[in-house]
Amino acid sequence: MPNTDQPFRLNWATLSTGEKRSENGPDLSIFVGDLGADVTDSLLHETFASKYPSVKAARVVIVANTGRSKGYGLVRFGDETERSQAMNEMNGVYCSSRPMRIGAATPRKSSGYQQQYSLQGGYASNGNSTQSDGDSSNTTIFVGGLDPNVTEEDLRQPFSQYGEIVSVKIPVGKGCGFVQYANRKNAEEALQKLNGMVIGKQTVRLSWGRNPANKQ
Repeated sequence: MPNTDQPFRLNWATLSTGEKRSENGPDLSIFVGDLGADVTDSLLHETFASKYPSVKAARVVIVANTGRSKGYGLVRFGDETERSQAMNEMNGVYCSSRPMRIGAATPRKSSGYQQQYSLQGGYASNGNSTQSDGDSSNTTIFVGGLDPNVTEEDLRQPFSQYGEIVSVKIPVGKGCGFVQYANRKNAEEALQKLNGMVIGKQTVRLSWGRNPANKQ
């Protein structure tokens, strides 16, 4: 597009403001994690549609300002039986060069026509973060519901794409972690974009942590 170097992606629009999905009908989507950077919407769709004819759509979630994949996506089915089969049968199956990790995805309404998804019991931010923080100098994010097998390097990886990280700490046996950024704006973006993502085998819940100037 004129006056920009940003790549744009086109796809069929669904669930617009004029199209209401039945409140009584369940949303038959699944979460697909551990996707390689080369996996596109069409490849993800083909991987599932070749085995499950009821697949309606597949979407790889991307970072808005770079167009890069976040490493996970959503696949929507038209049949509950096939969705359940995919949950059981596709976990660990390769999509491109990496095995997929499958989980439940439950839609939550948010602003405009877009939907954010709460994954495996977690929750998603709609862009207006529900976690308030009066200390504008605080750059530390609290990561709750953390998989006990996740290492500090595993935790650092998804957060590092949003800016310079000062430290990553995982207290032993607490089921949580802390990620401190050098810049407040980077921390705010990560808090918004990564809330509800799956790290390891569990969905994480993000909120503001204690400022390092205060004892945790």
